[in-house]
Amino acid sequence: MGNTEKLLNEIMELKFTSKSLQRQARKCEKEEKSEKLKVKNAMEKGNMDGAGIYAENAIRKRTEQMNYLRLASRPNSML
Repeated sequence: MGNTEKLLNEIMELKFTSKSLQRQARKCEKEEKSEKLKVKNAMEKGNMDGAGIYAENAIRKRTEQMNYLRLASRPNSML
């Protein structure tokens, strides 16, 4: 009985972690969209240096989002 209960707790913990990582990925996606909007506004104002910085931030957020999604999918493949 003890092993079954422990296994169920581990499964729940993995599912919780996966959902948390997916939540963080969605947050990064929103931040990426925000950075892209900043790029557009900076380019319209002629601020190319600022636009480059915002573009780097958007790329960084996209990479971060993909990493979170990759990590979130790992526990599901274990089950």
